[in-house]
Amino acid sequence: MEVGTSASEATLLEGCLLRDPDSFPYFMLLAFESSVGLLRFAAMLCLWPILWLLRVLGMGEVALRVMVFVAMAGVREADIKAVARAVLPKFFMDDVDMEVWGVYSGYDKGKRVVVTGMPRLMVEQFVKEHLYADVVVGRELQVSQSGIATGLLKLEGGGVEEKVRKLACGELVGAGMGRPAAMAADDRCEKQHLPPFKPATAATRSRIDFHAGRLVRRPNPSTALLILLWMPFGIIAAFIRITVGLIVPMSFIPYMIRPFGGKVIVRGRPPPPSYPSASRGSGVLFVCTHRTLMDPVVLSMVLGRQVPAVTYSISRLSEILSPIPTVRLSRDRRIDSAMISAELEKGDLVVCPEGTTCREPFLLRFSALFAELTDRIVPVAMNYRVGFFHATTARGWKAMDPIFFLMNPRPVYEVTFLNQLPAEATCSAGKSPHDVANYVQRILAATLGFECTNFTRKDKYRMLAGNDGTVSTTIITAATPLVERVGDALGFLLH
Repeated sequence: MEVGTSASEATLLEGCLLRDPDSFPYFMLLAFESSVGLLRFAAMLCLWPILWLLRVLGMGEVALRVMVFVAMAGVREADIKAVARAVLPKFFMDDVDMEVWGVYSGYDKGKRVVVTGMPRLMVEQFVKEHLYADVVVGRELQVSQSGIATGLLKLEGGGVEEKVRKLACGELVGAGMGRPAAMAADDRCEKQHLPPFKPATAATRSRIDFHAGRLVRRPNPSTALLILLWMPFGIIAAFIRITVGLIVPMSFIPYMIRPFGGKVIVRGRPPPPSYPSASRGSGVLFVCTHRTLMDPVVLSMVLGRQVPAVTYSISRLSEILSPIPTVRLSRDRRIDSAMISAELEKGDLVVCPEGTTCREPFLLRFSALFAELTDRIVPVAMNYRVGFFHATTARGWKAMDPIFFLMNPRPVYEVTFLNQLPAEATCSAGKSPHDVANYVQRILAATLGFECTNFTRKDKYRMLAGNDGTVSTTIITAATPLVERVGDALGFLLH
């Protein structure tokens, strides 16, 4: 560890920067998102009474080591880092005490140090990137040469307190910021900050733009118990909803949703079906926000007819089993333009110009390709609400996305039809494709109460998965196990 050359401002993470001193929910998140996640999740919950008793008896160190072992034993270090990058920051940020952080972030006379009882690997990226700390002092995991966590913590002489002392080069460290229950021992504190704090006007909260976890709520013991108890019923509910979707004609599905716990809210007036002709021109292009993989199918359900949708990076078998026609994009602008134009000559089409799903309350940058191909553009604001499970992922098995959506107690979809763009707002009036795309993005964002951004699909995947979201079809065909490919096809069918 790098040794500091001047006094540092240190504070605890749990119970100080984070309001809740209990790290149990974060280990539950790690357990759920790691390998054999549901079994680890259930095991952690069953152990919670024992963990609580250990802390009451003053054996918090033992409780910590048990949580580390159950959540991390046998998990690849790379997977732990992925969860720490894509899942935990959102829940950490929701629990940050902004007044404490305002005082802490205003310190500019030395290093900002965050001390945590959790393994450093779990919190370092969040603390450095979003709380702007210079150093994170925490426990170190034992990792095998093959990159697998043993579930054990390294035995380090002196522990966390000794690391803090070394960091300050023998000087006392201001580590007592926060509530009395979370303050460090007096013998290592130069000063102590006690509430109430004066909010720092210059301090700003670092926004968490992307999140890839499956769980909607922070899994404290009571919430985790609800999720676990609901899981069998959720699986049954998903199976029933899937079966209804397969055997009932699409035009009747909207009337069958409510009896089975779902709900579709439709606002605005959808246009009638288009029948392209020489005098009328091409079909209508429905430009949708992309909240889940189910957007085009829900739109077809609302319209009462099958409307083709453009797709990218799904297997051929998925396309064969899809309940609506699909048009595979190649990411080659010339080829994609020709395919979309050909489909519009046949009738209506659905496109999601963000290029990937986004669950946060903002819209990714719209590709301008759609604006070049037609002036019959109908913006459609799509959104969804769920209680337990998110229906999107960037690092997991995307074939499970619709299943997780249908496992929610009361999944809700909102479809808002806006008016067709007037001719003067399209490229036919001399507007540039980028201006048209940006205008459509703005009116859709205003409808949903979202924020427009310049983030792209690549930005999202770089932040969540460490890649640009591009998947080689050749690699998928050659390397993906048969069971995953069949599952992917079934997952798309369940849309």
